[in-house]
Amino acid sequence: MVPLSWYLALSAVLFTIGAAGVIIKRNAIAMFMCIELMLNATNITFVAFSSFFRDVTGQLFVFIVMTVAAAEAAVGLGIIIAIFRNRLSLDVDDASVLKY
Repeated sequence: MVPLSWYLALSAVLFTIGAAGVIIKRNAIAMFMCIELMLNATNITFVAFSSFFRDVTGQLFVFIVMTVAAAEAAVGLGIIIAIFRNRLSLDVDDASVLKY
């Protein structure tokens, strides 16, 4: 049996990598993938605590987070495609300027 601390350490490492990627990266798709990595890190934490406490609540939260992540992926990719069609670049610094 793997101890709870290992799952939490893995989740912390994945969340840190995702947070660093959001801060460092300037490409919209790379930032989008880092946000998804952060969501998956929280899912690992929810499932680990759910298993540790023998409760289903954490797994229900994972289901909700996965639903929100799917909606975010659909809307986010639509926005990224619209920005790329207008700007011909995926650099978030170019997208922050509202004028054409």
